[in-house]
Parts: sequence; C-alpha cells; structure tokens
Amino acid sequence: MAKTKKQPRPKAATPKGFRDYFGSEVTQRTQMLQQIAHVYHRYGFDALESSAVETVEALGKFLPDVDRPNEGVFAWQEFDEGGNGDWMALRYDLTAPLARVYAQHRNDLPTPYRRYAMGPVWRNEKPGPGRYRQFYQCDADTVGTASMAADAEICAMLSDTLETVGIPRGDYLVRVNNRKVMNGVLEVMGLGDDQAARDNVLRTIDKFDKVGEAGVRELLTKGRLDASGAFIDGVGLSDDQAEPVIAFLTSKSADAAGTLANLRAAVGASKVGADGINELEQIGELLAAGGYGSDRIEIDPSVVRGLGYYTGPVYEAELTFEIFDEKGRKRQFGSVSGGGRYDDLVKRFTGQEVPATGVSIGVDRLLAALREKGRIQAQETGPVVVTVMDRDRMADYQAMVSELRNAGIRAEVYLGNPKNFGNQLKYADKRNSPIAVIEGGSEKEAGVIQIKDLILGAKIAESATLEEWKERPSQFEVPRGDLVAKVREILDGQG
Repeated sequence: MAKTKKQPRPKAATPKGFRDYFGSEVTQRTQMLQQIAHVYHRYGFDALESSAVETVEALGKFLPDVDRPNEGVFAWQEFDEGGNGDWMALRYDLTAPLARVYAQHRNDLPTPYRRYAMGPVWRNEKPGPGRYRQFYQCDADTVGTASMAADAEICAMLSDTLETVGIPRGDYLVRVNNRKVMNGVLEVMGLGDDQAARDNVLRTIDKFDKVGEAGVRELLTKGRLDASGAFIDGVGLSDDQAEPVIAFLTSKSADAAGTLANLRAAVGASKVGADGINELEQIGELLAAGGYGSDRIEIDPSVVRGLGYYTGPVYEAELTFEIFDEKGRKRQFGSVSGGGRYDDLVKRFTGQEVPATGVSIGVDRLLAALREKGRIQAQETGPVVVTVMDRDRMADYQAMVSELRNAGIRAEVYLGNPKNFGNQLKYADKRNSPIAVIEGGSEKEAGVIQIKDLILGAKIAESATLEEWKERPSQFEVPRGDLVAKVREILDGQG
C-alpha cells in the first residue's frame, strides 16, 4: 500500500512587498493619525470610511485587459455562470473611491463636500527597498467648489498639520505651483494639440529635481548621457522651443511678486497660462491674509510632480532638514505630502465637471520623519508588570492590576509559568516595562509590596559602582495601600 504523502507545512513568511506592523509602530501611527484628524476636524472636514474594495470600472485608472487583468491593482473577477461577473479590486488610493462616493450620494451630501479619509491602500507593483504593496494614506479633499479659497485652505491645513504632529516651523515648506501655467508654456512652445509631444515634455519636466536645468534642456532637445554612460534620447525640440520650459522651471524669485512676474514672461500671451498665474496670486493673497508667510507656504514653479494628473493648483510639502542616507551622505528628507486640483475625476460618473481639490499625506514617511526629529521613540514603553510569587494568590495580583488600570495606568499580571522569578523579570524587560510589582508571602503578611524601577535599575547596572547603587536604590518597599501612588510617582520621575 502506497504511503500517504504528507502535506508540506506552509512557509511562515509575509508575501513579497508586504510587511507586519507590531505594537509600537501601530500605536505611533494611530496617535499621529488622531492628531491629524483633530486638525482636519477643526477645519470643518468630516470623516469618511469607504469600502476597501471597488469595482475596477469605478477605480477607472487600471482597467483589466485580456492578458493581465490585474495590472496595477489586486483584482479578481466575481464568479458568474456566464463568465461575465464584475471585476473587483482593492483600492489603490483614497481619491478614486471619493469620486465614486460623491457621484453616488451627491444628492444627499452638502456642496461643497469636505471629507478626510485614512487607511491602507494596495498597489500591485514591483516592490523594492522601502516600497511596499500595502501602505497607509491620509487624505483630505473638498469637492464641489472651484474657488481658490479651497486650495489655499488645504495648504494652510497641511502647514498646521505638520506643526501639530511635531515638525517645527523652519523644518518644512509647502510649495505651490499650477498646471495651467504649464499648459500656457506648452501653448507658447507651439505644441498645440500634439498630446504625445505634450506628454513627453511633462515626463521630462518631472525629472527636473534629479537632472537639473541642464539635464532637462538636453532631454527636451538632443538627449543626454546618464550617470551609467547610457544615452537617453531627447524629445527632439529645438532650443527655442525648449526655452519657455526652462524659463518656467527657473522662474522662482526672492519673493512671490518676482516669481509671478517671471511666470508671466514665460507664458507670454497664453490665456490659460495667465489664468493659472492669477490663481496662484489669489492663493498667495488668501494665505497672507490668514498669516501664512513664505516661511511656511510659497509659490514655487519647480514643483512638477503630478502636473500630468492635476488640472490647476499643485502643492507639495517638503521637509527641509538634513538626514544621513544609508551611505552616510547628507541629504534633505524630502516630500511627505502632495496634492492639487483635479476637476475631471467625478465627471467620469456624472458627465458633468465637478471641481475638486485635495491632499494626501504619506503616513509611513511622515512617521519616519518624526523619528528622525526625535518626536517619537522607536520603542514604546510597556505596561507595569505585576509578578506572580504564589500562583494560588492570583486573585490578589489581579486586584493590584485592577487598581492600576482604574487609575489610568497600563498594567498586566504575568501569565506565564511563575516558577522561575528571573524569567518574569526577563519578560518585563522584553516588554520594555517601566516597573515590576512584587508581593511574596512575607510581603503579604507584613502588608507591604516591593516596587522595582526597571528603567532606573537598567541605567544603574550599566555604569554605577556598588556604592552608587546603594545610594540610588531602584527597588522600594511600600505599604500595600500606596501601590498606585508610588507607581505613579516613579512613572512621573521616568518622564
């Protein structure tokens, strides 16, 4: 009789491009999102939690094709006897679901509709270092108004948000540009309705922060050698055609008035370009009226990310402080947020243009920035651990924990095997616990408890002499009734 083949054990590994988040990471993210939500709520935005799954048709950007129906998204087809079931997908951002929600519920929603949303999104893309297929986004959008006041408000709210979570003024800058100005430049270049040429120019402009003015000039014209020595073909424009783009990208001046004057020169007689400059001017005036100076928010034509997607103002929050990269080189932290005006998204559903503007914060990048600034600790403080000296007195230990919890102190009873007391302290150390509470039989009879300051004990053990250790005790005997007061005193002392 043939042997039954054993089923292989499943491999305990996260799928490629995904990761697990543990205690302190989850807590830190939750606390930061609560701070952000408080700012958004103060600005009058309402929370929205939409479905994590949408139809691929509603998502719109990645429609299924014959060969690769899940291109760009994690998609599947609903079962249907005739093979015609709907294609479903995990959302790849929080903006496409908003367009569907607004189109579906527009008769019941106020206009304008101001909403914020926070949650994970999924992208079926090639993973890499720091690039995951699941990540958190945090968005705020205003749908239903073309007023530049909505864009100015988003920029002001973004500034307030960064300062609220712990990025001080001077360590960030919200920079604003406008797609219409770029459209004016394209018009002056004489590209007309040549969409392919316009797209090539936009893609080239998007490389400005990497290759600089000279690199963009080469890529717009004859091409250039990259760092590896490979030759990259240029768009094929003449030097005269490329000049308006260079003028646009380098038009930033010492003040907003100078920048706007340079932009007017770059767009020449283009009406759409002039409209874009007027919108930037309005945003600048509104922000100045609200007390937001150029030290927080400024007009900057070098903001080019998203110009191919947005239809008007574009903004980006950049952190300006320096960090060291993996090779020990100094560099600026860079962008943590971006957004802009997208007036065409809802139109896909309704056939009518619905103006909208919004911003998205990269949650993981902002958390990394806060760690760099020392605003949050890499490891969270654990609970007070009540040790178990006598398993028959678990009720006594549970009573201690209840007292601590009722006083608002995070605490737990050790629930492992209490036989080896050393293992209990090792457990407390692994949990990064600040305090251990000890009550053996003799302490019970005397009506006292031992309270061990684990943080101070660790510091003393690192460097103190025996005499210093005696002078600075890390373990205290107190009456049982003083449990909460002494624990709170030690926690306050730990800071």
